[in-house]
Amino acid sequence: MGKEIILIVEDNEVLREGLHMLIEAEGFQVISAQHGLDALNKMRKTYPDLILSDISMPEMDGFEFYEAIRKEPEWVTIPFVFLTAKGDRGDVFASKKLGVEDYLVKPVGRDELITTIRSRLDRNQQLMLAQLHQSYEASLILLANAIELRDKYTRGHVERVTHYAMVIADKMGVSDTQKGYLRFGAILHDIGKIYISENILYKAGPLDENEWAEMKRHASIGAELLQSISYLYNSIPVIRHHHERWDGKGYPDGLIGHEIPLGARIVAVADSFDAMTTARVYHQAIHREVALQEILAGRGTQYDPEVVDAFRASWNKIEPIDH
Repeated sequence: MGKEIILIVEDNEVLREGLHMLIEAEGFQVISAQHGLDALNKMRKTYPDLILSDISMPEMDGFEFYEAIRKEPEWVTIPFVFLTAKGDRGDVFASKKLGVEDYLVKPVGRDELITTIRSRLDRNQQLMLAQLHQSYEASLILLANAIELRDKYTRGHVERVTHYAMVIADKMGVSDTQKGYLRFGAILHDIGKIYISENILYKAGPLDENEWAEMKRHASIGAELLQSISYLYNSIPVIRHHHERWDGKGYPDGLIGHEIPLGARIVAVADSFDAMTTARVYHQAIHREVALQEILAGRGTQYDPEVVDAFRASWNKIEPIDH
């Protein structure tokens, strides 16, 4: 089981390091930031399972930081706990007004801190399970309808891409929570193709300019299609952005580097590898070793270098799935 990741945002170096050591000693993985802007940059690289943030900080205070992460679909459900100065009721009132459920008063004791963290993580897991129950039937109907429109190749593609993505995520140490979002994103990454004409999907020759523009719409269509299913909310960035490129030349939004959600960067490699090694109507499959070299050649341009490195390091587990 992967360690849950706690992000500490605190400008006081002594307190920040103390919290880091204390929480890490309880078996969590910990990352630290000096203020809100620093934390946002680090969240582009690492998805935390819970955020513990001071309020009064330079550059970007806790309230601004909270509002910034709640504007991002990928981060909107991350549990958030405020640290506030003793007796500052104004901070507590403002926190509740923003919708923050938990806050701790400094100086905070070890037992209170760890109990709050574990309790908030547990509540978040319970919420996820409740959302799953509510949307399970709707998700199955959606998937069943999509699968009926798919041929044997496409169903196998989904299974292989999901397998490769999870192998890469394991090698990168992605937390169990984030892997859950990634799994659904990988399964549904091409769901938007149900609205793309079969004449385009199965065309034997190259696509013309208009056909290619239509094909590229599948990523945004898929994201829009699933946006009303609450349990899949955190998987939508994977679906929308799995065709973005590390150098910013991808689609639909031209995101660059760590602007691209981690799950989408992982699926980009898994999807490309399977596309190259599977025969399609418009090209023959290439050998796995040749495809590996193509992935390595795209390191730092088409693909996230860290994802490519994890893919290469997991090569012995990147095996085809028989049907």
